[in-house]
Amino acid sequence: MASDVRVLLVDDNPMIIAMLKQALEPHCVVNVASDGTDALLRSIDDPPDLIIADYQMPGLDGKVLLEKLKSRANTSRLPVILMASRADIGDKLKGVRETVEDFLEKPFYIKEAGSHLKHLIDKVALEKMAREAASGDSTLNGSLAQMNVIDLLQSLELGRKNCALTLTNNGDRCDLFFVEGQIHHAVYDDLKGDEAVYKALQWTGGSFRIDFSGQSSEQSTTRSTQGLLMEGLRMLDESNRDGETAVDPFATR
Repeated sequence: MASDVRVLLVDDNPMIIAMLKQALEPHCVVNVASDGTDALLRSIDDPPDLIIADYQMPGLDGKVLLEKLKSRANTSRLPVILMASRADIGDKLKGVRETVEDFLEKPFYIKEAGSHLKHLIDKVALEKMAREAASGDSTLNGSLAQMNVIDLLQSLELGRKNCALTLTNNGDRCDLFFVEGQIHHAVYDDLKGDEAVYKALQWTGGSFRIDFSGQSSEQSTTRSTQGLLMEGLRMLDESNRDGETAVDPFATR
């Protein structure tokens, strides 16, 4: 799903560029710039879907790049992630918290950074698809092989979406209704609420449909989207540790 997202990676350190490029290429199209000026010119000429830029660069640094992008009409809504040290995030970059998409704290482990950035790329991909759907019938369709259930729920939460999400897999169906990114109601056969969400988290295949006009007045869940994911993953982890067992941890009690 996120493979058509175009990311511009900006850093004057070739080693950082190489590591992040390798981590991100399975999830998006990656272009690189070695300084802020090059990144600015590229973005004005052909805006990417997302910029990931280092803060400390010679010449035009990441903060100035962000400010210049936000001051131009054709790049003002372009999401920017800044890589910076914890000290710089807490001090020199406090003034851009409202305009930056997110921070990536340095130093970082590449595996953790790649995982964090993938969630943000998935969010951007979903936003891009939503804009394309706005001119059509307000629905999106996709495969869970492209974006799994967990990433899909996290992306809808991050994007604070109001929508109905329908998951289908080998004749099974789960309907989830979101309000500002929070799952308010879920139905899976005879299951409702939290148990329906936990059951759907087991899926590794299938398809999804997002209807941005879909809604439900019913409230059946008792946790936030993040809380449902954390509890569902805990139950999956326990099930995997136990190995083969006759007990279904997601069955109703």
